[in-house]
Amino acid sequence: MPKQTLALHPERFCIHSLDHDAPIPNEVLQAPIFFISKTEDELSVVVPDNVAIQSEASDGNWRAMEVLGPLSLSMVGIMASIGSVFAKANVSIFVVSTFDTDYFLIKHNDLAAAVDALRGDGYKVTE
Repeated sequence: MPKQTLALHPERFCIHSLDHDAPIPNEVLQAPIFFISKTEDELSVVVPDNVAIQSEASDGNWRAMEVLGPLSLSMVGIMASIGSVFAKANVSIFVVSTFDTDYFLIKHNDLAAAVDALRGDGYKVTE
């Protein structure tokens, strides 16, 4: 199977941690792109850096690389294969998934190394 193409999103993102009982801020729901995860212990929100919300902790300046899909839910090893490329390049990732695809968030300062590593391993990266 040929390797996937990843599209680099132009905006920068911030990862927020909120109390698990906190309501989802309206600013999140108005954002053009966002990701929400909730467990018994935590509510995590990823929004563009320019969306200001109150959170317990946050970490900004991330860029998103979207695995162009749609990817079938029965496909095996996509995240593991791409993740191993980043691990070999010593690039930290934060991964979020949707029904159709996966997004790898990379710190902006690590972006050049991440793109070089992907291309060196045969992946296509569009900007």
